[in-house]
Amino acid sequence: MKTPRYTPLAAALPATVPFVGPETQERQRGAPFTARLGANENVFGPSPRAIAAMQAAAADIWMYGDPESFDLRQALAQHHGVSPANIIVGEGIDCLLGYLVRLLVGPGDAVVTSDGAYPTFNYHVAGFGGVLHKVPYVDDHEDPASLFAKAAEVDAKLVYLANPDNPMGSWHTGADIIAALDTLPDGCLLVLDEAYIECAPKGTAAPVDINDPRVIRMRTFSKIYGMAGARVGYGMGAQDLITAFNKVRNHFGMNRTAQAGALAALADNDWLVHVQTEIANARTRIADIAAANGLSALPSATNFVTIDCGRDATFAKAVLDGLIAEGIFVRMPFVAPQNRCIRISCGRPQDLDAFADALPKALHAAGS
Repeated sequence: MKTPRYTPLAAALPATVPFVGPETQERQRGAPFTARLGANENVFGPSPRAIAAMQAAAADIWMYGDPESFDLRQALAQHHGVSPANIIVGEGIDCLLGYLVRLLVGPGDAVVTSDGAYPTFNYHVAGFGGVLHKVPYVDDHEDPASLFAKAAEVDAKLVYLANPDNPMGSWHTGADIIAALDTLPDGCLLVLDEAYIECAPKGTAAPVDINDPRVIRMRTFSKIYGMAGARVGYGMGAQDLITAFNKVRNHFGMNRTAQAGALAALADNDWLVHVQTEIANARTRIADIAAANGLSALPSATNFVTIDCGRDATFAKAVLDGLIAEGIFVRMPFVAPQNRCIRISCGRPQDLDAFADALPKALHAAGS
């Protein structure tokens, strides 16, 4: 029997995905989760204006979305004080990362990231045959100096840095990132993932010149704007790089309702401030719950809090398993020493009440 003739690269790749979704876990456990606190979704939801805009657009879903995302790019350009030519809109940061890697990385090309950083980026690099070089975190922070030094050592085409960071919630000031750029080697592009930037303290966003060819910044509507299911992300960078995305992107990838929702969400600053307040309150509550159980919450500039379980990965995984058994969906870092931790997304009071009830039970089960 004849089989599809996969490329040698595809045939050599493992059949895997970066994340196992909560729906898959619910099917495996035969019950829904009580609290969904593992995917860093914004459980406080999107702006009511965004919901209304998407409902109004639903009747026109028979039409493809604008392949240029013209209105959304115009609004984003005004929001950031740049030209629409400096903005690319795509199906979430994940998809834009895939397009970027496709543009720049071929078999054997070097790419640098932190060991334990966002795995979907690594997934794309592997899918196009790139060679990943990883550097360790420093004090639970991705370390620009180490990343850029490794990039120079291996002649990397891309270096990935998330600020704020997932999965640790740590961050650098924008000024520190700008200063570190002086050591970025020629011919290397910094992918600055700013998915959580609206959750972070003032001064965290790096004031990169929009025409600086060394940097592309990635933003999303999945986090602070509460539209993870709509899949809307965007990149900001030099015009030549942004134009190059047109060579490889799915021109009809952005659906009409998602574009309408994102446009309305961007205009609703009052809801943005509301969500920022909810996130700040939830971070404090999660830290209090951790402390009440003898654990330490790491400082966070994101919509989640990473909790140090105080021992090793085996213990942290047992705590995670115990929480899942109690109906609380959470995740944990993948790589030592960060995998001594679990990661809790910000939730509503009822979500965190359920977490507070489940955590001592999970700790007891893990300890025994």
